[in-house]
Amino acid sequence: MPGLMQMLQKLKKNDDDCKILVLGLDNAGKTTILRQLGKEDLSQVRPTQGFNMQLLQHGPYTLNCARPASTRPSRAGDERTRARSAGWDIGGQKSIRAYWRNYYDKTEGLVYVIDSADTQRLEETSIELGQLLADPKLENTPLLVFANKQDLINAAEVEEIVSVLDLKQIRVRPWHIQPCNAREGDGLAEGMEWLVTEVNAME
Repeated sequence: MPGLMQMLQKLKKNDDDCKILVLGLDNAGKTTILRQLGKEDLSQVRPTQGFNMQLLQHGPYTLNCARPASTRPSRAGDERTRARSAGWDIGGQKSIRAYWRNYYDKTEGLVYVIDSADTQRLEETSIELGQLLADPKLENTPLLVFANKQDLINAAEVEEIVSVLDLKQIRVRPWHIQPCNAREGDGLAEGMEWLVTEVNAME
């Protein structure tokens, strides 16, 4: 699977800086997706609280991502990573969602991650997504929905998720739903390729 940095090279941006917001309910798999795309260690992914700041850089390109913060203890390797990158991390716990909109400014791509196996919360995630898309700061922003955990036997079908999220009613922005398995990386490259193409098209 191509890494996130290789995909960044396809961005035809004048300022060489792209802000992509990665949101979703807690435990949806946001951290795992970003670590997988960044080719980082997945063994220490844990449920988290709060938000931090992280930018991923490759040459002249900068990707400003939001995701849950890591709670694991600092290690020597982490310090080297921080020296190369910094960024916004936003948790998906209910108490934190009210603060999501503080990070909407200048967002050029929106990634919304769904736990396909948590069917009892599909309605809740649909409501949160609806509120997200209604915000004027995100008007026309391309939307990529990652239907994560499709490898699990109880995962909802993509068609069901499209229906519950009412995605076919979206008229004011390009959108795409990508089934994926973040743990193995399946589907992530295809989803990000679509988003990079749409961000370029908005130039």
